[in-house]
Order: sequence, then structure tokens, then C-alpha cells
Amino acid sequence: MTRRIALSLGDPNGIGPEIVLKALAALRDEARIQVTVFGAPAVLERAAASTGLQALLPSLAVRACAELPAHALRWGEVNAEAGASTVAAATAALQAARAGEFDAVVAGPHHETAIAQAGIPFSGYPSLVARVCGQPEGRVFLLLVGGGLRIVHVTLHESVATALARLTPELVVEATQAGVRGCRLLGVAQPTVALFGINPHASEGRLFGPEDAERTVPAAERLRAMGLDVTGPQGADVLLADRRHDLYVAMLHDQGHIPVKLLAPQAASALSIGADVLLASTGHGCAMDIAGTGTARPDALLRSLRLVAGLSS
Repeated sequence: MTRRIALSLGDPNGIGPEIVLKALAALRDEARIQVTVFGAPAVLERAAASTGLQALLPSLAVRACAELPAHALRWGEVNAEAGASTVAAATAALQAARAGEFDAVVAGPHHETAIAQAGIPFSGYPSLVARVCGQPEGRVFLLLVGGGLRIVHVTLHESVATALARLTPELVVEATQAGVRGCRLLGVAQPTVALFGINPHASEGRLFGPEDAERTVPAAERLRAMGLDVTGPQGADVLLADRRHDLYVAMLHDQGHIPVKLLAPQAASALSIGADVLLASTGHGCAMDIAGTGTARPDALLRSLRLVAGLSS
């Protein structure tokens, strides 16, 4: 079965346009993936010139959108116009997927500072997916996939203090359920789940604080009552050392990002899950320092495209 994927370019001044072209060149003979690129044609043309892939352009399906002025197109530059273009292209792709034109969305890497300069509220692609799909921002979750791990994040781009204030048993349950659904989309029908504690050693009873007894322990009990195979809460270090679970649930950003990026540097996929549209992106950023040099690797973007197309897990 052919999967129809809407692919946005990411920040026009970063490596997004380059890795989009390289990924599509690698998938040229893959009949099971049908990709439409969302973004400004001028951005694609510039990336093709820097990579020597001009011959690829006529074969691409392109939905022209997210135009930006020529003065804002500078490799490696962080500016508001590029940030606005990033969000506009991803938004158009999400809207088209919600309308039934596509089965999933894959988005190129974004630059949060550029988007902030454009005055657009944004704390990662999950927040944009939530806004476009009409859901509360904190109810779309990030699932990182890479290095043999799948880690869903209960909280994400916020201070630790803010994350802890939001972290409730209900939120842990909801993030875990979204992660389980994400695993099923990736072909793991009955995933085993490992729940990280908030504090070291999941608080060692209450020795290191009451947070786990009040939040992660009740969440684990509720999840087991739903019939899920849940281990924990335990210390993240202990659970990761075992490496025997299909899904890990991280309470905080770094709990989940560090192990995946250690095991899959520049090759992880980031899935926004919990909404009615599946969006995947790269687990890395825009690499402004090498933008325009033609040296960026498309590994993570290729993995994301194959994940949402059901060609890998």
C-alpha cells in the first residue's frame, strides 16, 4: 500500500531543504512512499544548486507555500522570516493531512529562536500539531525513536519547575496511552512499557521526596488496571540498562533525549503523537553551521519518512 506523505522543508536557512532533497533522491525508486513537498520553490532551487541535485527538481511534487523575501534567504542566518516560513509550511502540510489528502506529515528541522523572532507561540512540533488540530498543547506528546529505543515524553520544552508543576498522574497516563498507540502504529501490537521515576531511584520510597509516590506510582497503578504491561516507576538508569521494554516513558525532556541521542546521534526520529494527524520530524536541529555546504546527512529524515510509511519500526 502506498503511503501519501506531506513533507515540509523546515527552516529555509538550515539543513532542512538540503536533507529533503537528499532523502527524496534516496527514495526515488521506492513506490510505497508518495511524497509532496510543502515550501517555497525558491528555497528548493537554492538547495538543489548547493547539492548538485537540480536534475531531481522536475520529478518532485511540490505544493508552493510559505514564500519569504529574498533578503531573508541566507544560509545559516536565524531570522523571523525564515521562522514564519517554517511554521507556515508545516501548518499547510498538517491542514492538508487533516483534510484527508495525506496519511502523515514529516517536517524538516525547525529553529525555535527564528520562530520566536516571528512572534509565533511554539515549543516544538507537538505544540504546533496541537494548535492545528484544536487540542490542548500539553496533550500532544513527543515520541523519540532511535538506537533501539522508543521514549515518549510526558513534559517537553519547559523549565523543570514548570514541568513538575504540570506533572500529574493523569498526564502520565495520557502520555503513556499516546505512546502505546504510537507503538501500535509502528507495528508493536502489545508493547511492554517502562515508567521512569521523577527523582533518582524513583524517590527510593519517599527518601528523595514525595513526587513519585504522589504522581508516577498512581499512574502506574491506573495503567495496569487498564490492562497494560507496565514496569515501574523505577530509576531511568536501571530501566535503560535492562533494554527489554518496547516503550519507555520519560517524565522530563533530558531523561528521554539523552539516551536516544547518545545511541542514535543525528539519526533519531521525533513523532508528535496524540492528535488526529501523525507528524514525524528529525531528532536533530537545523545545523546552521553547515547549512549550504552540501555536507548534511539525511539519515534521520529518511528514517522518519520510512517510519510513517510503515517501512521500518
